[in-house]
Amino acid sequence: MQTVIGESQALNTALDHISNLAGIDRPILVAGERGTGKEIAANRLHFLSSRWQGPFIKLNCASLPENLLDSELFGYEPGAFTGARRSHEGRFERADQGTLFLDELGTMPLALQEKLLRVLEYGELERIGGSQTIKVDVRIVAATNADLPAMASKGEFRWDLLDRLTFDVVNMPPLRARDNDITLLAEHFAVRFAAESGWHHFPGFSSQVKSEFYQYTWPGNVRELRNVIERSLHRQGEDGDEIASLIINPWPDAQLNPPEMPPLTAPPKGASFPHLPSDLRAALDQQEASWLEQALEQTAHNQKQAAELLGLTYDQIRGLTRKHGLRRRSTRN
Repeated sequence: MQTVIGESQALNTALDHISNLAGIDRPILVAGERGTGKEIAANRLHFLSSRWQGPFIKLNCASLPENLLDSELFGYEPGAFTGARRSHEGRFERADQGTLFLDELGTMPLALQEKLLRVLEYGELERIGGSQTIKVDVRIVAATNADLPAMASKGEFRWDLLDRLTFDVVNMPPLRARDNDITLLAEHFAVRFAAESGWHHFPGFSSQVKSEFYQYTWPGNVRELRNVIERSLHRQGEDGDEIASLIINPWPDAQLNPPEMPPLTAPPKGASFPHLPSDLRAALDQQEASWLEQALEQTAHNQKQAAELLGLTYDQIRGLTRKHGLRRRSTRN
């Protein structure tokens, strides 16, 4: 089971939730921003469950086109399509008696959602090009950074599948909500990188760098933090001095960061919070729309380029432009 590093209340709440759900043999949805550790959560749900001796099979739904995703999930028989010369077990069959982790669930095409729902309901499937019914006993853990209820309301995701998958939802907290975990994670990544690079020791971070940890919002979360730490150590090299600066942006002439959010410093005792929104979800939607519009403006409404700028897939940015009504000036890509 993968190690989880952190002591924050937000992380411990999520881990407690995972532990409580591990023994319940029901589908679970893991939600969270990119880089928050959704796969680690799925891994813990499997290895803390009664299925821990069974297989833990993973599939990223955004990594394959629809026809290949279909054959990878459900398998195929010889002659099912050009190049299918022998039988192929899909991920469901390989995950029998274990757990199947479906990442980026929001990108799954509607036709495959219907087939997935049938397996969840009846525990059976047919390979592509086959007629034999195959029984499988698989627990589904799915992950997404998309707003699936909003997608379902627009007909982009099946409500019945969403209901079936969400016995409960685990929300993985973003790094900016994890208090001092940033320092713990940064030191862990730094020590590991120094050892892998053959350094005699890791000299530590300067006070300026430690302050920077909490002034940046880490939109890429733990994954981004690891890259920044490793890049910063590599740039400075093993000179015996504390790491003096963070290299957050490797592109010298590009501004890749979203608008700054308030730094993660503790407020004075008795301080008021006039900046807090009265409706968090509405405020987040408004901010999301603002960042999306900025990305589209910077790329002349080229959705592929805007998706790359925001670290999204093409399908995700198409969904967001529809969600926020920003399609009016879009062009074909």
